[in-house]
This record gives sequence, C-alpha cells and structure tokens, in this order.
Amino acid sequence: MCSTIRVLLVDDHELVRRGLRDLLDSEPGITVIGEAASVTEARTRAAADPPDVAVLDMRLPDGTGAQLCAELRALPSPPACIVLTAFDDEPALFAAIEAGAAGYLLKQVRGQDMVTGVREVAAGRSLLDPATTAHVLHHLREPDALAELTERERAVLELLGEGLTNREIAERLVLAEKTVKNHVTSVLGKLGLTRRTQAIAWMSRRPPR
Repeated sequence: MCSTIRVLLVDDHELVRRGLRDLLDSEPGITVIGEAASVTEARTRAAADPPDVAVLDMRLPDGTGAQLCAELRALPSPPACIVLTAFDDEPALFAAIEAGAAGYLLKQVRGQDMVTGVREVAAGRSLLDPATTAHVLHHLREPDALAELTERERAVLELLGEGLTNREIAERLVLAEKTVKNHVTSVLGKLGLTRRTQAIAWMSRRPPR
C-alpha cells in the first residue's frame, strides 16, 4: 500500500459525502479518490481505480453496503471496507461481518473516530470486536444448528423469521400463545441467541438448504 490512504466514499446523500470528503481530505496521509451514490457506480469506480479503503453507507438505492462490501472484497485488489449506518441494528451488523467488512460505524460517531477508523482498517486492523464477530459467524454459518430443534420448534423458527408475533404464530400453527412463547424461548436457547431479532437475522442470512 502506498503511503497515502486512498478512500472511496459511497453514500446516496451528497451532503454526507461532501462532509466526509472535507473531513478526510483535511487529514495528512488520507485522500478521497472518488465518490459514488449507488452500488453500481461504486463497483465501476472501484474496478477502474482501486481504493485502499471504501466507506459504505448500509442503505443504497440499488442494494446494501454489505452487498457492495462483499463485491469489493472479491476484486483483485480488495479495499478494506467500513460500513456506515444511521441505525444500531443487529441484522446490519450481521450482514456487514459476513460480507467481510473491517469496520462498522454509526453515522453519529465523532469525526476523529472516522479518521481513526480509516487509518485502522487501512493498516489491516479491525474495528469489529473479535468476540462479537466470532459469536455472530458461528451462528450464521453453523450448518447443523437446526439439528437440535424439534419439528415444531423449526416451524416456529420459520415463522419467527418471517417477522410474525407470538400471537400470529399461534394462530398459524393452531397453538396457545403461551405454548408458542415457550417454543420461542427454547429455540433461542438452543441456537445460543438472546433476542428474537437475532433469530430473525439468523434466518435471513442462513444459506438455502
């Protein structure tokens, strides 16, 4: 890597890109080489002029930052990717980790934290907590995770993955709501999860069987 960190900014809001450019370009050893407002534009720019670091908005008009991260990481000269989001939600974190992101930051972070983040990932370090990453990947990629569930628990998990409430699941499976609640608790315990939002994310990212 050259001494100057070359950064690509990807966000569909021009003001956000302009703010990030002003911030990063004012730092010694960092230069913004390009901007993009979509996955398609970013893909083209990165292929033509590979950056060292790509700062990606999680929500883009034609895809997600996680999706773009996975594509950029597959390039011959892959950049380190920092995924930005305005929301602190676990599904976004799961997607970013699985896509190979080196960093995940909320847009509310201080400017200096962003600068530090760019320098850290450019140096090959991660902004993601190793313990969190390992835990997430274990549950996202464990092929036999469903083996411990009963047939009824699997049915509950499938409906949970669709975003249904306990009452809606009870109606769908013709069960008492309390019984469904017990099944949900059992499912979470067996999968090593603590909240139903984690189960929804787990199901959304699970490879087709």
